[in-house]
Amino acid sequence: MSDNIKSKDLEYLDRSPSKPSSYRNVQTDAVFGEITEDGPNYRGLGWFATSILMTKTMIGLGVLSIPAAFDVLGLIPGTICLLAIATMNIWSMFVVGTFKLNHPEVYAIDDVGYMLFGVPGRVVFGAIFCTYWIFVSGSGMLSVSIALNAVSTHATCTATFVAIAAIVTFCLTSIRTLGRMSWIAWVGLFSTMGAILTLTVAVGVQDRPASAPQVGPWKPDYELFKKPSFQEAITAISTMIFAYAGASAFFAIVAEMRDPKYYARSLTICQSLVTATYLSIAVVVYCFCGSYVASPALGSAGVLMKKVCYGIAIPGLLASTIILSHLSSKYLFIRLLHGTEHLTANTARHWITWFGCTFGATITAYIIASAIPVFNSLVSLIGALLGTLMSFQPMGCMWLYDNWKGERTRTWYLMVTWSIFMIIIGTFFMVAGTYGSVVEIINGYKESGGSAAWSCADNSNSV
Repeated sequence: MSDNIKSKDLEYLDRSPSKPSSYRNVQTDAVFGEITEDGPNYRGLGWFATSILMTKTMIGLGVLSIPAAFDVLGLIPGTICLLAIATMNIWSMFVVGTFKLNHPEVYAIDDVGYMLFGVPGRVVFGAIFCTYWIFVSGSGMLSVSIALNAVSTHATCTATFVAIAAIVTFCLTSIRTLGRMSWIAWVGLFSTMGAILTLTVAVGVQDRPASAPQVGPWKPDYELFKKPSFQEAITAISTMIFAYAGASAFFAIVAEMRDPKYYARSLTICQSLVTATYLSIAVVVYCFCGSYVASPALGSAGVLMKKVCYGIAIPGLLASTIILSHLSSKYLFIRLLHGTEHLTANTARHWITWFGCTFGATITAYIIASAIPVFNSLVSLIGALLGTLMSFQPMGCMWLYDNWKGERTRTWYLMVTWSIFMIIIGTFFMVAGTYGSVVEIINGYKESGGSAAWSCADNSNSV
């Protein structure tokens, strides 16, 4: 089966140009068309580099908000919710791989929308995909500004730090292939993991978190069970959904793999590391910080270690922003040049279109980061409104699309039930979570301490 899929997905042809004595290697791909040595190699991603890119796509912004979600739900409900969401998303990501192998022509989730619902599905899914990842990039820029404020003790206007993050993002997002961007994922993953491990040790050995009263006795006030309102609970769950909502990005990643049949191996490595990291950081930080846990979580360390953690995390936060901005830019680029020779050739139109897409995606993300400068609320909103729709409902439909005509066994009926459940629960989380997040954002703007759009105010609680 895998050999047949590989032959459909990618053909290696030796073609002779004008002179019989000269030969060039041409790869014919179901998405990118002819890939030659004269243009970018869109099929140069090995399985291990794929696992690193997938892991960095996941371990980025979401992990920094999970401990705060535990503070809303309580330790035990938080753990149960996190593991349940992990299970659902791992299944969704597995479906992405099998669907891509069955349909090599699929590049992004809008192709899935077209197969399921025709042209309207392509338009709607494409708009949601692009909007979602641009929103996530904006959230990444906001997190970079928080880090720079924390390290510098708010040395300059926050709007300036957001602009710096946008400039760096644009410069490195313009690298054309994921294969050449894998070093950014490596740097980012080491940076993020280093910051998380430093935070975990710091909250365990230091006297109290940064936001706790700095004088007098203090002990962690974590709770096994809490009694949040519906709005608070669903917003916290939306934050967890956001932390796992990378399934739609994996279409683009597997599309650039040299051999997509190793996708499951890459996914196993990715999800093992991601789930272990999410659970350990959430439990440890919440147990030591209690109600004084910060969002992003790196602010939970003591005053000095807060600066250290953010300093270590800056490359990782930038890496997440760069990779995710690249995905939305690449999507626009391929849609504009698909079916033309300019997609894989170094022509003027190729370069103008590529830089136009990267600039457009980056400037839009910058505007979002500046207009909604409330990290936790922004994470919850995009997790609820767009993250669920990119992670649950389409994957349930995809499994039904590929397996509806299968043999009616007990397993088949169980999987049909599970797929329908994913569609229903995803829709519930989308509607309820969006309501909760919008209410939270409105309340944040009403409060006197809320940040204004394009504000110079410190967003790291450092001053």
